[in-house]
Amino acid sequence: MKISARNILVGTVSKVTKGCSQFEVDLTLTGGDKIAAIITTKRGHSWLERRQEGCASQASWVILGKIWTLRRSATQCVEGNGNEVQKRVNTEVQLKLSGGAELTAINHEGELHTLGLKAGEQASAAFKASSVIVGVE
Repeated sequence: MKISARNILVGTVSKVTKGCSQFEVDLTLTGGDKIAAIITTKRGHSWLERRQEGCASQASWVILGKIWTLRRSATQCVEGNGNEVQKRVNTEVQLKLSGGAELTAINHEGELHTLGLKAGEQASAAFKASSVIVGVE
């Protein structure tokens, strides 16, 4: 499978919870971080199994903040170090998660200036589980 998304996080399906019209799928990344995804039952029931290797792709709507800013209100929040900050028209921040996976967020430079986030500092990235795409072999 080839995909254009930048954030492709590899791990193992650790939990599948079936609801009326959706599944909540937990993917445990190689380093231990967890990513949750919400997919429709029609799309997920025939091919999704626990302990199956897979990937989570999160291409857009990654919101950055200092550690305490996002911790309580986000649907899903992961923490790491601002590995790299590149200023262009927008600012691209590469966040290295504790387990080694990397998550990239693109924000307007003014937003990042307001946060005062610099390379090497701890930060949080938040996104909705419904925006995560799950893929398995």
